[in-house]
Amino acid sequence: MKLTTGMLVTRYSYEHDIVFRVKNISNETVLLHGEDLRIEADAPIDDVRILPEEDIRERQEEIKEKEEYSYRLFRQDYQLMKDKKDIEHKKKEPRNVQRFQLPVKVLHLDGDRLYLKKCIELYQRLGLQVHGAYVPESDLPFEMQKYIEKIQPDIIVITGHDAYSESKGSKKELSAYRNTKHFVEAVRIARNWTSHLDQLVIFAGACQSHFESLIRAGANFASSPDRVNIHALDPVYVVAKVAYTPFMDKINVYEVLKNTMTGEKGLGGMETKGLFRTGLPYVDTK
Repeated sequence: MKLTTGMLVTRYSYEHDIVFRVKNISNETVLLHGEDLRIEADAPIDDVRILPEEDIRERQEEIKEKEEYSYRLFRQDYQLMKDKKDIEHKKKEPRNVQRFQLPVKVLHLDGDRLYLKKCIELYQRLGLQVHGAYVPESDLPFEMQKYIEKIQPDIIVITGHDAYSESKGSKKELSAYRNTKHFVEAVRIARNWTSHLDQLVIFAGACQSHFESLIRAGANFASSPDRVNIHALDPVYVVAKVAYTPFMDKINVYEVLKNTMTGEKGLGGMETKGLFRTGLPYVDTK
């Protein structure tokens, strides 16, 4: 079978540890994007193995099971938070007073069209208002201001693909990372819009990104402390935790990470206040 863009493949040299999607083929080199992990890699064409149909089906079932598990964990947490707030409100307010909620606006800029689509589907499933846009990683610093002014978001996600290459330098050097420098510059521009960490919450990074630089640039949450790969949907669960935590409550970073598929090796962040606000009375405008 001839190798073409869009095919799912693995690499012989890495014992088929990660499933990639073929992004581009140039001469004898293949550009690869992780199918579920936010990693980008190059490989010689003879190092690539096309994934058999049977393996694809088996793998899709396994990934779906993991994604559903994370979704169930988050829904359990959300229900606990909701029940707690409902009990507090009933103690303080008359029974006949209804409350309303202010929706949190999320701006999600992603360097991968397919990942963006999957993330938007999950945002919608979680009941979050999101504006998503495909922006190649190298263009993120140039597009950031335009999107911020247009959307006026409460939360920004800056992500796509990344990877650390030992041959290009030590883990301390940004030049050794494919796209961290673009993420860092985009975070700086976003943070210049407002310096307050609780007024604009930022998630930034992808697989193996330089976590420390992203946090120093102004991100509340980032990847990847241990330079490991992160799952494509992990940023959405971080955002959802922030969006549904009451604004008077402080978010425990571990509580954010426990619902992700990667955990603290791939994700980390700063203590941040929630953004969920309610008011009263609810007025029916119909």
